[in-house]
Amino acid sequence: MKRPSVKERIIETASDLFYNKGYNQTGINQIIEEAGVAKASMYQHFRSKEDIAVAYLVRRHAMWMGKLNDCVKSQNTPKAKVIGCFDYIMNWLLEVNFRGCGWQNIIVDLPADHQKIRDQAVYHKSKLREWVHDLLKQEKQYSTEQAMQVGDEIIVLIDGAIILSQIHKDKWPIDAAKKACVRLLS
Repeated sequence: MKRPSVKERIIETASDLFYNKGYNQTGINQIIEEAGVAKASMYQHFRSKEDIAVAYLVRRHAMWMGKLNDCVKSQNTPKAKVIGCFDYIMNWLLEVNFRGCGWQNIIVDLPADHQKIRDQAVYHKSKLREWVHDLLKQEKQYSTEQAMQVGDEIIVLIDGAIILSQIHKDKWPIDAAKKACVRLLS
């Protein structure tokens, strides 16, 4: 089996550290040591810890949205796909022992001058919002404006469920948000 490239090892190591330990709690030397790379090699690929965090969030977005789409692809209607996103969230949070949202976690731990990371968090949350809006726009019962309004309410349910599940280390917020989503879409 081919060993991952230096860049891949840095991103993989940093991804694990940023998600499980926190951005501010992870030092560049720790990433270098755990990735098993030389400092000069790291700086050939990334100018800063912030640039590594951006690469982590870009990769995380692609993975997260890909798994979400895989989870709901068997659903027959756009509404069912939106409701099905709560099943994905449940599976994901159980898998990570309710560690929570990588974007929420990094944003609360972020120094004010790290705009590139903040931009990635906003990008992910905006793309998820767009995903919900696009699905609801396919439903004939909603005008574009209604689809966006209901979609925004569902986004609040999603992110609220994620953060409350992380706080409580329990699945009840996801169950409650899914039920509220079903009522909202009825």
